[in-house]
Amino acid sequence: MISHSTASVLCGLLGGAGLFAIWWSCWAPSLRRQRAAPRWRQSLDDLLRQAGVSALSPAGLLAICLGFGLLTGLTGFSITRSPTITACFAMFALAAPLFLVRHRARKRRSSLRELWPEAVDHLASGIRAGLSLPEALGNLAERGPEGLREDFAFSATEYRVTGNFILSIDALKFRMADPVADRIVEALRITREVGGSDLGRMLRTLSAFLREDARTRSELEARQSWTINGARLAVAAPWIVLGLISTRPEAAVAYNTKGGALLLGIGIVASFLAYRTMRRLGRLPDEPRVLR
Repeated sequence: MISHSTASVLCGLLGGAGLFAIWWSCWAPSLRRQRAAPRWRQSLDDLLRQAGVSALSPAGLLAICLGFGLLTGLTGFSITRSPTITACFAMFALAAPLFLVRHRARKRRSSLRELWPEAVDHLASGIRAGLSLPEALGNLAERGPEGLREDFAFSATEYRVTGNFILSIDALKFRMADPVADRIVEALRITREVGGSDLGRMLRTLSAFLREDARTRSELEARQSWTINGARLAVAAPWIVLGLISTRPEAAVAYNTKGGALLLGIGIVASFLAYRTMRRLGRLPDEPRVLR
């Protein structure tokens, strides 16, 4: 037999636990919400995945930049014995891995831009043929464009492992970090969750739009390529000449003075501003990831 006082204590504890559970269900998500990653980290993460080197983290890329800059600085100082010239080339080397990743990501985005219309057509054909969404998406791993098969095979493998279509397309969206992939994934998500009969029509419209966008971009990039390459050569030429003359000790010593350091500092700032201006004026804007 449980005494009256013990029953009262148990009822009080159960009531308190119930009230605490209600409070926790209302406020726990906000208390446990993780802090959003900094914007620069998100940008680097997207850049690495767009370049196809998703195994490398943003911290790893920064470590490579620091290591390459340090190695270049030590090598340059052993050759020129000029700290000012060495510092300039070490700064360039510091940013070289980042520029290389950006160049690779830009090239990959350009190649995928030509492949997406074909992939969307295959997906629309599969859906029109009566295939389920997982089957239509999985077929792209075998019959889709060559450059996209690996990514869709990854999504198909994720679906076979988890049995959850939403998780598999979210994995595809995260892996590719591509605005077109974002739109396709969100359309498939809505169709999967709420249904709809306009998915095929929407995909055909998207395919036509992607083809027109790729054709227009190709024409503009072909016209601007010689201007951009000429601007890059104009920025790099003075530093190439400096690197050649710095191999002569009597020429390198001249830059160890305050005047030489000031001249190199002005050159660094002018080159940076010229390069940024060239990129802003000559580069076509990339489509942002609105449906991140």
